[in-house]
Amino acid sequence: MSKIIVIDDDTSLLQLIKNALENEHTVTIYNSLVNVSIREINSHDLLILDVMMPQLDGFTFLKEKRREIDIPVLFLTAKNFEQDLIEGFSVGADDYIVKPFSIKELRYRIMAHLRREKRTKNNLIHIGNIFCDFTEKKIYVDETEINMTSTEYEICSLLIRNPNRVFTKDEIYEKIFGYDGVGDAETTIRERVKEIRKKFKAYQEEPIKTVWGVGYQWEKNQ
Repeated sequence: MSKIIVIDDDTSLLQLIKNALENEHTVTIYNSLVNVSIREINSHDLLILDVMMPQLDGFTFLKEKRREIDIPVLFLTAKNFEQDLIEGFSVGADDYIVKPFSIKELRYRIMAHLRREKRTKNNLIHIGNIFCDFTEKKIYVDETEINMTSTEYEICSLLIRNPNRVFTKDEIYEKIFGYDGVGDAETTIRERVKEIRKKFKAYQEEPIKTVWGVGYQWEKNQ
């Protein structure tokens, strides 16, 4: 079953959506964005998000966080103005449904996006406060991009794609530089990892762990 998260300040509507979808999907509901983490959102397959909410509205939230959210987002709104549609798509919405709507329409829109998602490989990995954008070849801690050399990025990319797997220094060297690399694998990788750790430590993060006598791993359960 697919996992769907619904965030809307209308508790009656939340319960209606949950009751309508829970035979086909696992549905989690929240009546506010305030206490919902990005990690919680990304543990689902699709986000249904209300536009107009107190404290933090859906437009503002998605505009600030879309880069970190790696699932389809379907906006709910009571409005039907062209400008709202334009704004919704401009901040990263995948679809838009206007209240009041039929449950049948909602089901079909959800099915369409879940099918599309299965055909598309996600190009973000989010572990703890760190996420990697493989399209832009950038790594972030929360909202901040970490300034890395291309080699440092490639090492992080290799490890974060394979969390908790231990790589030897020779394996890392070969995957980054190829079999024709002419440097010393032991020294090169040790020094590169040392520099990477310094950059993450500035943000109180230590994702790369040493497995003594073996090599390095990206620790998933930070």
